[in-house]
Amino acid sequence: MSEFDVDLFVIGAGSGGTRAARIASGHGAKVMIAEEDRIGGTCVIRGCVPKKLFVYASRFAEDFEDAAGFGWSVPKPSFDWPTLRDAVAGEVTRLSGLYRKGLEGAKVAIREERAVVEGPHSLRLAKSGETIRARHILVATGGYPAFDPPIPGGELGISSNEIFHLPSLPKRMLVVGGGYIALEFASVFARLGVAVTLLHRGDNILRGFDEDIRTRLRDALAHAGITLRLGCTIDRIELLPDGVRRAHCAKGSPIDAEVVLVATGRRPNTVGLGLETAGVKLGPVGEIMVDENSASSVPSIHAVGDVTNRVNLTPVAIREGHAFADTTFGGKPWHMDHNLVASAVFTTPEIGTVGLTENQAFAAGYELRVFESAFRPMKATISGRQERIYMKLVVDAKTDRMLGVHILGHDAGEIIQAVAIAVTMGATKADFDRTIALHPSAAEELVTMRTARAG
Repeated sequence: MSEFDVDLFVIGAGSGGTRAARIASGHGAKVMIAEEDRIGGTCVIRGCVPKKLFVYASRFAEDFEDAAGFGWSVPKPSFDWPTLRDAVAGEVTRLSGLYRKGLEGAKVAIREERAVVEGPHSLRLAKSGETIRARHILVATGGYPAFDPPIPGGELGISSNEIFHLPSLPKRMLVVGGGYIALEFASVFARLGVAVTLLHRGDNILRGFDEDIRTRLRDALAHAGITLRLGCTIDRIELLPDGVRRAHCAKGSPIDAEVVLVATGRRPNTVGLGLETAGVKLGPVGEIMVDENSASSVPSIHAVGDVTNRVNLTPVAIREGHAFADTTFGGKPWHMDHNLVASAVFTTPEIGTVGLTENQAFAAGYELRVFESAFRPMKATISGRQERIYMKLVVDAKTDRMLGVHILGHDAGEIIQAVAIAVTMGATKADFDRTIALHPSAAEELVTMRTARAG
């Protein structure tokens, strides 16, 4: 009789955990997975998927306006928040069910309760009290929203977890934060008719993104009617008698809003998992420290996804989980390459980016040639909308290799996914140049830029 109940126990049934569980089971491992919330994880339940559906909804406002320029007579549209909210909730439930079916189809045992690590090979299920002995443990518990730093009255705000379930559409919303989550929801709700104020302690938004992209998006958000309060922090939040939240700022006037969305960051979800007891080394924000094979300081315990605080994106967690399962149970060792990962910010206009920013490339010692183009998209010439698309190519002057591509504008995320293939393959500017343009399209600009920016 084996000393272990399962070959693999996975804590967390999000994208990374479910992928690892299914692949490991496919390799013949006996697998069990525990999830204390809903199967599907952050991306499916309270992240990427419902957010993108909200983004689609918000963009219809401009579509209705644009239609008039093309000859359509459109009655004044109205928006019903409960219809959107409930439709999105229904889709989330459907997808969660598909994740469950995938696990069941792979013969993965599911435990819908919290699992706590008690040793290198031992776990306890909190609700049933059952103890499980596992040959390998994989932690894939993701992250959670954090109000950083905490302030008096912070409990009066909500996080991105609750934003999808508002009982009614507020008249005013204060969004605190300058990262992609804050900006995406500010953009969404402004287009749904909410008066949005964005407050951020930095002097610009989207730290870590290309400077030209940051500045142009900031200006576009202001043009869309979002009030920007940059270089500002909140001292406290007060509840007024009529239910309105009043945010008192370190400088400037207070901000009143029915909803205060706090999107100041996320922390790895490791609190109370018992990892320290098992000897797992954690980093400064609670992240599990792992090597390139996702192995922790304890050989039998691995971790993938946001709980490791490496590249916090769903496709990365999926790839890490797959690599772990193939390596550990399939006899096919490989690991995730985190160096070139495309990403998107689904504001309006949206951002698509892959590779190094101009500043990152310069700091790394590259001699650069930078190509950029800003233009009015074809649709806007008839709709009359004051809309611009911006594209930047960051090129290694010595090798001609494409180091980074950055796009701000309609369908930037869709475009960058295809471009990322070329960049990952080591494409050069000459490769882009000899690619025939697809006309008329916005993306053709990527292969028609010929003159590097002066200076």
